[in-house]
Amino acid sequence: MKRFTGHAEPWGTFLDVKVWPEIKNPSKYAGKELFIGSVTDPYLPQEEQYGRTRALLEQLKGSGAKLSIATKSDLILRDLDLIQTFPEARVSWSVNTLDEGFKNEMDNAVSIERRLTAMETFHRAGVRTTCFVSPIFPGITDVKAIIERAKGFCNLIWLENLNLRGSYKTVIMEYIQKNRPELLSIYQEICQKGNRSYWELLDAELKAYTAEIGLDYVTNDDSMKRPFDAPPVVVNYFYHEQIKKSARKVPAVRLKGD
Repeated sequence: MKRFTGHAEPWGTFLDVKVWPEIKNPSKYAGKELFIGSVTDPYLPQEEQYGRTRALLEQLKGSGAKLSIATKSDLILRDLDLIQTFPEARVSWSVNTLDEGFKNEMDNAVSIERRLTAMETFHRAGVRTTCFVSPIFPGITDVKAIIERAKGFCNLIWLENLNLRGSYKTVIMEYIQKNRPELLSIYQEICQKGNRSYWELLDAELKAYTAEIGLDYVTNDDSMKRPFDAPPVVVNYFYHEQIKKSARKVPAVRLKGD
């Protein structure tokens, strides 16, 4: 994160490999909810070389911490044995398209098919899984197709709208103008004028669709309370700006050496 590290390079072009004193009293994290991957993917290709994510999992093994991991990679399959030891473990994969061509234009992570295969492997191993459909690109992301593809091996399908900020907004608008000019007016309405009608219409459409295929469509995640083999719950997070303003602030749990 440039804001805290002083990096002058463009975001996404640098990586700091983190080293910390070994966690000597992991039991203090018992019952705590630990989220790995909120900013940087913990399974970047460099993880295969440095093994820092695995080291953290090894140090926390048996701690009783409730673990959530977010990734775009299938390298996480290497650590399935460790992740299975954590109570209420959950792993999420970002899948906002089934079009490998569009995926390749957006990121250099592994293919969508490899992500879905990893998701299915974890789910079959008894680990709760999430299909993180984010960000949804208007006119490009086929949400229904993703739900249909993933619903058999995930516990939660999380939907989040495209919310452009900072320099990323310019990058995406230039991409749309160059590669999807037929969608430019829609993106201008949404991203420049703040018109929310697209999300409102998609919300209504997905609510009807999920009811038709027998999935609950809600605004709050209760998937951890449901039986593991229950159909996935679909969470609509299109209105997270409003939710954040009204939500109670909860302090984050930070890991550090003893």
